[in-house]
Amino acid sequence: MNREKLMKMAGAVRTGGKGSMRRKKKAVHKTTTTDDKRLQSTLKRIGVNAIPAIEEVNIFKDDVVIQFVNPKVQASIAANTWVVSGSPQTKKLQDILPGIINQLGPDNLDNLRKLAEQFQKQAPGAGAGAAVTQEDDDEDEVPELVPGETFEAVAEESPAQAL
Repeated sequence: MNREKLMKMAGAVRTGGKGSMRRKKKAVHKTTTTDDKRLQSTLKRIGVNAIPAIEEVNIFKDDVVIQFVNPKVQASIAANTWVVSGSPQTKKLQDILPGIINQLGPDNLDNLRKLAEQFQKQAPGAGAGAAVTQEDDDEDEVPELVPGETFEAVAEESPAQAL
């Protein structure tokens, strides 16, 4: 090999010092690991505890449900903070409805009944369902006052009945 040729090649390899070549490719640093570390340190500072054995988490948003299967759930009751991490799936409420009825409490069953009534209104040919919902709407309205009477006047006339 020629000594001059070797010196020329060695000069091109040099990465530091005066007159050396700059790097042709910029190094790309991953920021996802630093973000994850920051998040974990913040959660540790809040004092979250892992909650084991949770098979499914459903987050309801209008008619869309964000569903996590086998998520990692952490909670801090003092900070009123819940962390659900895992791979989410976005589904329609109608798709998962039969599987979640047994998980709903009595308050949520009333909301579910209202949703069912809304779907009946939207569906064509729901004549019988529309008549039932009309009666329910009348019960929710505030009754009209009798002309000439006020709540104060009625309360003054019969104080024992007002309580």
